[in-house]
Amino acid sequence: MELETFLHHLHFDTEKIVPPDWQVDWEDAPLPYKLYRGLPEIPLTADIPLVLNRREANLKPSLTELGHFLWYVYGLTQYSQFAKEKDEGFTQSLRRFVPSGGALYPNELYVYIKLEDTPTGIYHYDVAHHRLILVREGNYDSYLSRSLGNSYSITDCFCTVFVSTIFWKNFYKYNNFSYRLQGLDAGVLMGQSLEVANQMGFSSKVCYQFLDRSINHLLGLSEQDESVYAVIPLSINPSIHGIDNDQNREEIVSAAELCREVPLIKHVSYNRSKRIVDYPMLRKLNEASMFETTQSFVKIKKNNRVKFPLGTEMILLPVIENFSYDFATICSKRYSPDSDFIMGKVSQTKLATLLKETCSFLYQNDLDDTHGNVEARVSLYGSFYNVEGVPSGAYSYDNSAHALRRITKGDYRQFLQLGLVMPNVNLYQVPLCMHVVGDKNHLINRLGMRGYRIQQMEAGILVQRLLLVSCALGMGGHPLLGFDANQCDKLYEIDSKGKTSLIQIPVGPYRPRAWLKGSLLS
Repeated sequence: MELETFLHHLHFDTEKIVPPDWQVDWEDAPLPYKLYRGLPEIPLTADIPLVLNRREANLKPSLTELGHFLWYVYGLTQYSQFAKEKDEGFTQSLRRFVPSGGALYPNELYVYIKLEDTPTGIYHYDVAHHRLILVREGNYDSYLSRSLGNSYSITDCFCTVFVSTIFWKNFYKYNNFSYRLQGLDAGVLMGQSLEVANQMGFSSKVCYQFLDRSINHLLGLSEQDESVYAVIPLSINPSIHGIDNDQNREEIVSAAELCREVPLIKHVSYNRSKRIVDYPMLRKLNEASMFETTQSFVKIKKNNRVKFPLGTEMILLPVIENFSYDFATICSKRYSPDSDFIMGKVSQTKLATLLKETCSFLYQNDLDDTHGNVEARVSLYGSFYNVEGVPSGAYSYDNSAHALRRITKGDYRQFLQLGLVMPNVNLYQVPLCMHVVGDKNHLINRLGMRGYRIQQMEAGILVQRLLLVSCALGMGGHPLLGFDANQCDKLYEIDSKGKTSLIQIPVGPYRPRAWLKGSLLS
C-alpha cells in the first residue's frame, strides 16, 4: 500500500488498515514504561511539591528541580481501580497527568542534562522508579547542535528533552491505527512539558526538525523499535536564542557523518512481551519521515484560514481577563469522562474563557522560528448545545476576533452520536463537542511524510491545553479518535476547503465516577 493511501485510510477509512481478524493478546501486553537493565541509576527525590512555584530568576537549576519537572510531565501519579460492567471484575491502572489512548503511553522521555550536581550526559527517565538511568555520559553540545541544524545555542540549555515513541507499546492493541495515536500522544506529552516548563520559569523550544538517525544513535535507540519524534531544549534564560553565525547555519550536515563521531551503544531493556508481531507500515512511515541531512529543514508560512461567505453570522465573545488556576491541583483533578457526562448549561463567559485560553497558548518552535501560535496550523471548531447566548449549532472559533463564526444552526448531538465508532460517550449529555481542525494534506507538501506526525503533535499540544483549561473551569474533556471525520467535515463545511477534523473532544460537566483511587504523590 502506498504511504499516502495508508494515511488517507488511517484518517477516513480506518477499517482498511486493521486486519479483520486482528486479535489482541492481552496476556502478552507490554509494560506501559521502558525498563533498562544494568546501567547506572540516579534516584530523584520523591518529595514532590504540591504547588509549582515559579523559580527565582538566574538561580542555577538543580537535579531536584529536574525531578519535579519530569514527575509533573510524565511521572506515575495515580493508581485507580473501578468495577467493570456485568460483574466482570475490576480494572486497575497506573495513571499520569497526560491522557493516552487506552492508557498505553507509547512515548518515553530521555534528557541530555548539564547540571553541577549530576554527571553530564544522556539519561532515560525511568517512570516506574522515578529515577534517571545513565545511557551515555559526556558533553554532546556540538553533536546535538549540528543534529538540530546549528540553529540554537544548546550550550545555554541546561537540559534537552527527547520525546520518543516505542511502536509496539500500542501497536499490540490498535495495530496500524496506533500510528495516528502515537503522534497525538506525543503531542499531549509535549503540551504538558511546555506547560510545566512555563510554570517553573524555564524557557523552551520545540524542535520538530532534526537528523533522526544521529539523535537515535546518540540515545542508543533501535529505529526498528523506537524513534525520537521531538526535541525540546530547556533554558533558564528568557528565551532560547538562535545562533548568529550564518556560516554555521548554512552548513549542510548529514546524519551519517554525525553517527561516525560517537560509538554505537546497545543496552538491554525489558518490555515483558514475548511475542512481538511485525509492523511493516509503521517502519516504512518512520523511515520515510526521517531527515538525512539538514538541507531538508524548512520554514512554513502560516496558512490562510478557511474563508467564510460575506454575511456569516459572528458572535463576539466576552473579553476575558486575569484567568488563572492552580496548575498542580488541576493536573491532579483532570479526568476524561465517558458515560459520566451530565448535561448542564454553559455560560458564554465560560465558553469564551475555554476558547481564548486554549487558542492563545504560545510556544516557540522551529517551523516558523517565532513565538508561534498553535492556532496558525490547527484551529478549533465546535458543535454547541445549551450554551447561554449561543444558538445551538456548528461554529468555528476566530481567535484574532475572539468570536464565533456560525456555520449552521441546529442540535447535532444525535448526528455526532451516530458517527462514533464505539459509542462509549453519551454525546446527548455533552454541551460542547470540540474538533481540532487542520490541513487535509497534513503538511506533506512541505515536510513529506514527516508532516503527518508533526500535525498530529501540534493537535495534541492544543488538546492538552484544552483539557487543562476545561478542568480549571469545572468541566471534563474526553479526546476521541473513533469518530466519522468525513461526517464532521461536512457538518463544518470544510471537506471542500482543504481542511479536516483531526480529533474530537466532548467537553462538559460530569458526575464523579464510583472508583477507588490513590495518589502516588508522597
